[in-house]
Amino acid sequence: MARVCDITGKRSRVGGGYSNRTRATKFNPTGKRRRQINLQKKTVFIPELGKKVTVNVSTKGLKTMKKRGAYRTLKAAGILA
Repeated sequence: MARVCDITGKRSRVGGGYSNRTRATKFNPTGKRRRQINLQKKTVFIPELGKKVTVNVSTKGLKTMKKRGAYRTLKAAGILA
């Protein structure tokens, strides 16, 4: 299963691993490394439906759910029918 946020669609990205020594000398590059998102598996109770829903969500998505409400956010993301 891919590590993707159900709300924001965020996924892991590849970025350069860059040491402080490299910054000082412009030499000795360290290559690429994969940056993982902060993904959490959460069970959220939806009072409008009266049931629990389990979602894989990033911490940014959790903030969005807290701000807009779980039902509205999950419905917009296409998780709820």
